[in-house]
Amino acid sequence: MKLVLFDCDGTLVDSQHIIHACMALAFRDFGYDDPGAATVRSIIGLSLDRAVARLLGRDVDDEVNAIAARYKEHFAVYRANGGPMEPMYEGMEALVRSIAAEPDILLGVVTGKSRRGLNAILGHYDLAPLFLTTRTADDCPSKPNPAMVLECCSETGSDPSDAIVVGDAVFDMEMARNAGATGIGVSWGYGPVDHLIRAGAHHIAGNSRELGDILSFDGERNARLAQRS
Repeated sequence: MKLVLFDCDGTLVDSQHIIHACMALAFRDFGYDDPGAATVRSIIGLSLDRAVARLLGRDVDDEVNAIAARYKEHFAVYRANGGPMEPMYEGMEALVRSIAAEPDILLGVVTGKSRRGLNAILGHYDLAPLFLTTRTADDCPSKPNPAMVLECCSETGSDPSDAIVVGDAVFDMEMARNAGATGIGVSWGYGPVDHLIRAGAHHIAGNSRELGDILSFDGERNARLAQRS
């Protein structure tokens, strides 16, 4: 039995534009310049307080927490005003549904998003029933702490050595390594491929089809069918 744990932002959905927009507004409210889209992309995946602190180049403090809270307010306004849901990357919804149909695969999500944010995305795409276990920034310490992976493993009765973390950020690969899991990096997100490799990615997928090939689900399915014929 394998446990495949997906990151969300930059792996399942492309959320960079709304994250940058809300971060820029929150920074402006506290008298800071827009940190810039590229810089904001570099912190996507961290829990919000850690992300804001890194953007400001300091530790988490009261002002950092206040900026993080203001970010959440701006994001809530975006949702309330009918802002479009973050789009899923090409082929990822179909891949997730295909994997979920495998009897020897368990699915989960490990994300720096809030529980509310993750639930909104999974609910919008009707994917929530497919994920047996999920951990968010509301549940665990920020990546690259291994807690998200280890708790998902404990909840599903999986050994970390049988877990696979699929993500686009250095933090995802470091979390996988810290937990004793396998890390698979994806090139369509926000982390440079060479950084993912240095962080310990065992494989890099260039698109959803390559990711499916790396996970070998098609090969495993074909082998089972051959045995039955």
